[in-house]
Amino acid sequence: MSMRRLGASDFRRVHERRSGAFSFEIWFGEKRLSLGTFDTAEEAARAYDAAAWRLRRPRREMNFPDVSTSQRAQDLAPLPRLFTDEDRRDNRRRQRRLAIAEMDVEAMAVWRERFPQDIVNERQFYKQRRTKGEARRTERAAYRENKRARKQAAQLKMELGEASSWDSEDERYADAYIQTSEKDITESESKNDE
Repeated sequence: MSMRRLGASDFRRVHERRSGAFSFEIWFGEKRLSLGTFDTAEEAARAYDAAAWRLRRPRREMNFPDVSTSQRAQDLAPLPRLFTDEDRRDNRRRQRRLAIAEMDVEAMAVWRERFPQDIVNERQFYKQRRTKGEARRTERAAYRENKRARKQAAQLKMELGEASSWDSEDERYADAYIQTSEKDITESESKNDE
């Protein structure tokens, strides 16, 4: 399978742009005319043929020689897109953003080439950050599990009647009513509402 080079097309005078759109060029005297871009190569080729018919080019220069009249070529060509001022502004904005993004990519490539140690340092920083984050998550999970275990033990002692000697200052008393999850919070709110 052969790779097609950028810009190549199976149609006469039709070129693929970097954006993936297709365009065509036709010469009129010493002027080169380009009549916009098209989504497919065939649409661009049909538009080229319509322009070639209008400029009275020979049929051998056409992409679809079976089209026999100028009117038929015009009927088969896609309608030209009307560009508004808003379209032009949007296109300029997109072009500026694209230029900035391309400059960023180029600057990053130069930076990587000139300062390889910075890349190593950056990777180490994010690796340490991930490791610390995992440690914190493990620590929080262990803390929550400890709270749940203390709560269950305290509630069990209360049910068995061992908690009658506890006063409100006793840590075991606080453990019995500690909130360990969203479920506990909603349960305590619903009990308070009753």
